[in-house]
Amino acid sequence: MQVSRLLTATLPLLTLLGSSVQAQPASGRITYEVIQKIDLSQMRMVINGQDVRPGSGDAPADMPDTRSFTQRLLFAGHFGKEERDRPEGMMRQFRREGPSGETPPDRPDGTGGPGSAGQRPNFKRPFEQQTYLDLAARKTIEVLEIKKDSATKIYQAEIPFKQATGWQEANKTKKIAGYTCRKATATRRNEPYTIWYTTDLPFTYSPIQELTPEKGVVLQIESDNESFKATKVEPQELAESSVRPPQAAQTVSADELNVMRRKVMADFRQQMMNRFQNR
Repeated sequence: MQVSRLLTATLPLLTLLGSSVQAQPASGRITYEVIQKIDLSQMRMVINGQDVRPGSGDAPADMPDTRSFTQRLLFAGHFGKEERDRPEGMMRQFRREGPSGETPPDRPDGTGGPGSAGQRPNFKRPFEQQTYLDLAARKTIEVLEIKKDSATKIYQAEIPFKQATGWQEANKTKKIAGYTCRKATATRRNEPYTIWYTTDLPFTYSPIQELTPEKGVVLQIESDNESFKATKVEPQELAESSVRPPQAAQTVSADELNVMRRKVMADFRQQMMNRFQNR
């Protein structure tokens, strides 16, 4: 009789506890809001047909020092795919209109500033790049699609997750996007980061590869130069095939992929400068 009464009293409690546990979606998406300081040394501009570095005397004085965008992780099964809402590798063209002054630099939408004539286009880079992840094997798969004339070639390089140095756990937790997260700190490229991650999702991931925990999904990362914060974790029916790299891609090393990317971008910049000068 006492056992029966104990079970009767315990069942409602177990039901209550079970209803409070966050469900683990088998597939879905995580949306991050990202803010980063801009490394002007990595930017390229064309002014009057000349390749100009930001910060030099010929560069516009009012270049922004931060950028913000949305990044998403689509996940299904053992694979994932990263997407960003901002164009990558854009080359912006500026034009000076005489010795008495300059036209204002283009706005982010590609239109000229006050007093400018028409639009100044932003030229898209001559390749497409996608980032996939093998979440089970803990590696990133970079896919590069190069279009030249009527031919398209696809390459891929696998990059194992790197282990952050100085990873330290902190005895603190907080809720992010509905999930309880643990706090940790680590160092990346000599810069300290604060990391918040949850173990309530069925895989391991971080929007910054080098700051991936042994187990868990990072929902927030902060440093003096950048921040990633998850705003939504949404279950969604996704086939694993939609977040796996294309089978037709030729496998190369990470160094070979970087060489190909730099070469095609350098050729494209030269073509744009030649086109501008021949107007």
